[in-house]
Amino acid sequence: MIIASDIQLFKILKERLGEKEAEALVEFVDAKLKENNETNGKILATKEDIADTKTQIADTKAELIKWMFQAIYAKSKS
Repeated sequence: MIIASDIQLFKILKERLGEKEAEALVEFVDAKLKENNETNGKILATKEDIADTKTQIADTKAELIKWMFQAIYAKSKS
């Protein structure tokens, strides 16, 4: 996939390195950018991931509060 910035980069490199080397370098840069984008896509959290995490935190908080009151109640019975 060639976009305007790739073409501009190719033209600049072609003048300095030659056509084959410039093409190889632009393809290498493109491949690295695609690889980084794929990696970042796996690392970054989506809105759905964040919503799931918030739900899990809320559930855990509710469980902790429930256990805390049960412990206090049990302690007061002793």
